Amino acid sequence: MLENIPGVLGEALSGLKAGLEKTTSRADFPDVPETVTLSSPAFADGAGVSPPLAWSGLPAGTAALVLLVEDAGSPTPRPLVHLIAWSVPPEPAGLPEGALPGPGHAGTVAAVGRNSFLRAEWLPPDPPTGHGPHPYLFQIYALRQPLALAEAPGRGALIEAMRNQVLAKGILTGVYHRP
Repeated sequence: MLENIPGVLGEALSGLKAGLEKTTSRADFPDVPETVTLSSPAFADGAGVSPPLAWSGLPAGTAALVLLVEDAGSPTPRPLVHLIAWSVPPEPAGLPEGALPGPGHAGTVAAVGRNSFLRAEWLPPDPPTGHGPHPYLFQIYALRQPLALAEAPGRGALIEAMRNQVLAKGILTGVYHRP
């Protein structure tokens, strides 16, 4: 969607960025230990599917995981939410490429919340042309117990439900820009 913004407008907005300090891991859970390792063997471009992810270092007692992807470089007051997956099992220790439902494919992960465009799916990176680099933060949270949430929660409901449940977190940053 944002890729359709004219390049001249993207360049004019290049100084406007949500900022890393407003991402969930820094603004809402700054004191949670970052002991989980989150990695990806590749960030594919073009297909619009979610990348493969792997995690390790989950603390004992991890009952469920939350995966939250935010664009800290979006020209918005807060980071743009690209994904909320709120009931990811700790095992197996990863997700294959395309596991998250997105435009044109169903994926295999069922408990997906609403992204910033109010869709319960993976929102592929789509920064405005000429806006500059966008850091996409893939944030994983190890929880004491699975969250009891209504279908397709938004960011606010997710954060509220996570309070006092997060044991540890991990962050993987992928940077993308559209020249």
